[in-house]
Amino acid sequence: MTAAELEALVKLIGEARHIVLGTAADPASRADGERIAEAWGGLVLATVTWPETAASWLRQAQRFAAPDPDMWVVAATPTGWAGLSRRLLMSTRWSSHRTVVTATLTDSRLPGLRGARADGTTWEN
Repeated sequence: MTAAELEALVKLIGEARHIVLGTAADPASRADGERIAEAWGGLVLATVTWPETAASWLRQAQRFAAPDPDMWVVAATPTGWAGLSRRLLMSTRWSSHRTVVTATLTDSRLPGLRGARADGTTWEN
C-alpha cells in the first residue's frame, strides 16, 4: 500500500466512530489492515481475517457483519473478497454503501462500494 493510498483511505473513513477491519489471510493484506488501523487511530470493533478459499465463508461473514460498525474497511485479495462478499450479501445485513476497500479491490463492482487507488485518487460504484 502506498502512502497516498493510505492517506486517501483514512479520509474515506472520515469521522466514523468505529470500524470493523477485514483482511485476507496473506501477509500483505494483514499488514495493510494494521497500517490502516494505526493511521486512522479510531476504535476497531473487530478484525476479521479470511482465507482465499473456504467451504462457505459463513463464519467469517457473520463475524465481519455482526458488530454493525459505522464503516467496514477491507484490505484483501480479489479472490478471497469475491467469496466473502457473496456470502455477506446472502447471509448478513452488511452494506457495501458503508464499506471502503484498498487498491487491490478497485475492480470490485458492488454498488456503493468506495475505495482508494495506489495514487491516492478515490472511486465509488
